[in-house]
Amino acid sequence: MSMAKRTDPQSPAPHAADSHDLIRVHGARVNNLKDVSIEIPKRRLTVFTGVSGSGKSSLVFGTIAAESQRLINETYSAFVQGFMPTLARPEVDVLDGLTTVITVDQQRLGADPRSTVGTATDANAMLRILFSRLGKPYIGSPQAFSFNVASVQASGAFKVDRGADRTRTVKRTFTRTGGMCTRCEGRGTVSDIDLTQLYDDSKSLSEGAFTIPGWKSDSFWTVRVYAESGLLDPDKPIRKFTKKEMQDFLYREPTKVKVEGVNLTYEGLIPKIQKSFLSKDKEALQPHIREFVERAVAFTTCPDCEGSRLSAEARSSKIGKLSIADACAMQISDLAEWVRGLDDPSVAPLLAALQRTLDSFVEIGLGYLSLDRPSGTLSGGEAQRVKMIRHLGSSLTDVTYVFDEPTIGLHPHDIQRMNDLLLRLRDKGNTVLVVEHKPQTIAIADHVVDLGPGAGTGGGTVCFEGTVEGLRAGDTITGRHLDDRAAVKQKVRKPTGALKIRGASAHNLQGVDVDIPLGVLTVVTGVAGSGKSSLVHGSVPAGADVVSVDQGAIRGSRRSNPATYTGLLDPIRKAFAKANGVKPALFSPNSEGACPTCNGAGVIYTDLAMMAGVATICEECEGKRFQASVLDHRFGGRDISEVLAMSVTEAEEFFGAGEARTPAAHRILERLADVGLGYLSLGQPLTTLSGGERQRLKLATHMADKGGVYVLDEPTTGLHLADVEQLLGLLDRLVDSGKSVIVVEHHQAVMAHADWIIDLGPGAGHDGGRIVFEGTPADLVAARSTLTGEHLAAYVGS
Repeated sequence: MSMAKRTDPQSPAPHAADSHDLIRVHGARVNNLKDVSIEIPKRRLTVFTGVSGSGKSSLVFGTIAAESQRLINETYSAFVQGFMPTLARPEVDVLDGLTTVITVDQQRLGADPRSTVGTATDANAMLRILFSRLGKPYIGSPQAFSFNVASVQASGAFKVDRGADRTRTVKRTFTRTGGMCTRCEGRGTVSDIDLTQLYDDSKSLSEGAFTIPGWKSDSFWTVRVYAESGLLDPDKPIRKFTKKEMQDFLYREPTKVKVEGVNLTYEGLIPKIQKSFLSKDKEALQPHIREFVERAVAFTTCPDCEGSRLSAEARSSKIGKLSIADACAMQISDLAEWVRGLDDPSVAPLLAALQRTLDSFVEIGLGYLSLDRPSGTLSGGEAQRVKMIRHLGSSLTDVTYVFDEPTIGLHPHDIQRMNDLLLRLRDKGNTVLVVEHKPQTIAIADHVVDLGPGAGTGGGTVCFEGTVEGLRAGDTITGRHLDDRAAVKQKVRKPTGALKIRGASAHNLQGVDVDIPLGVLTVVTGVAGSGKSSLVHGSVPAGADVVSVDQGAIRGSRRSNPATYTGLLDPIRKAFAKANGVKPALFSPNSEGACPTCNGAGVIYTDLAMMAGVATICEECEGKRFQASVLDHRFGGRDISEVLAMSVTEAEEFFGAGEARTPAAHRILERLADVGLGYLSLGQPLTTLSGGERQRLKLATHMADKGGVYVLDEPTTGLHLADVEQLLGLLDRLVDSGKSVIVVEHHQAVMAHADWIIDLGPGAGHDGGRIVFEGTPADLVAARSTLTGEHLAAYVGS
């Protein structure tokens, strides 16, 4: 793959600078990599393939991208480095020929309620400047159009010391005009708390009126501070409180009170609930707390700003007939046309930059979004493409772009557009590295690196390196499955009922009426932005007994692992405790059994300021995380650290039979194996799992839920071609056990396997939001009336 050297005897010798046309990796040992050595051609498109967990991300992101970023950070002064994330040097012997790496990963954009598509890109900032310059009437600087900036007024006096007993008093007045709506504080929604979910007003405080989870009657900080504050009568039923008592009970400002000689802060119930439950990210709450919040709190559109987040003043300033709130609510493709129609020489450079950004949205296939769309509602694929926008028009060349499954969330029709973008980046003289499972993208590679042969400890080696034709002919799992085609299901199940959706209008849905059949495998498909997620997640009637597994991120620290996340550690701890006659808490590395030296982390972290911190294995417990005395307790011949080191497959066998038989643990392990995570070790930190692994971990956890309808959002994310078959088997088992399964999916193998298909479209944004086909996969292929039908027909070869 190296560049051709001129051999004409009259020509000068090749320049030394032209010889660096390879990125060389020797002896990479990050995570499960086993001394991997490869050479990657520069200014070419290299695709990394392999089963999920084979080490692709460890090689591309954990080794090549991480080292490039670390070396760039080292070029800054120590002062600047102190403000940057610290990166450790990857475990690798030689990394040669690196260029600057730009990473576009699958990490979801922050779900902060103040973050929108416009704030996550530069589009909002440029619009604010535009309205501050051209908006009539003039209301102030760009801050006056920001929903994250509150209006502030302050005045006061301060003394300036002039020395020799001379001081001078200076008066200052400060004003700042912001665009934040004061009612909803720039969130666009206001929360209405249902008081009947917080307490039973027929009871008194001393009778246990509170129905808030976790509020125990003997707790100083919650119940007793109300009952013994002296502000309320603890023996009077809440419904008989006077107007003043009710005001104190619900809304009183923080006040110091004494309870049994202890100084505590008394605060009204509503602000206390808002601080302790509503200010936290809902997804990060424990399931029973999240259920309480969903029950007790209704979020409604702010009546003052009508959901625009902006103050009346910010909405009053217009360019033509359009306010900034109107501009942000427009579909981006329409907004791009409006900006193109503006012509003012005083802001020409700003208009050109804004036009470029908006055109990039359209070009990358996100023209159907609006700038006021909350960033937390974007799918993983949409979030990744939003991050790509800033790189599309870049003049940089000779850099390395690293993509993590850029085709996630893309309909087969849209994958061609993504492929064109990758090739365009390469043709500008850049090195493009792509981790990918889709055959359509693997097909355009100049060079392929296939890792495996298995996952986890069974992977981490290079199985193939070469061209796509060589991979197809080679005897690797990827090569064998590259041309896999599923047949359309001819015999479909009969529905047992229907989930009726009427007049669905979330996002771009245009009053959709549909009956989703129950008791069968239903696949909802359509091009990106056609309204699939809006239909399935946003319109399913409340109380429909639905278990939803979306693409939301799993939050977990380096102390979290599959055993703690799935609840598997509970039955294991109890089994160990029962067998040894001790407390279960001894068998948790986060509780009483933790090694005192490393606090159960297994490693000791040494912070080195602006340099990467060093993690050294704890000498006391040798990385086992437990006190030595805990490891003396055995169950089935193994200690707790040996159990946590097992893979899911080993543990399933261990807890399935013999003296270690534990049915509660075995059930959870079976579900983990069912979703294709048999290679994960029970104690592996969640922070080391890939996006696809995390989603399947979430799916395994939800499979225990009691709901009758399962809604899955692109479960093939991060799945190798060989693993899709296993997923289809799992979906079949769920349906055969009496569940209804609704899958939002683009993978043709899943479409072909469906009993019923609902296709949305025909396009994205306001060109979509309608049902263009309902029926069996065979009917869809026969009709070929939609984009999905054409691609599915081509896939099954009919």
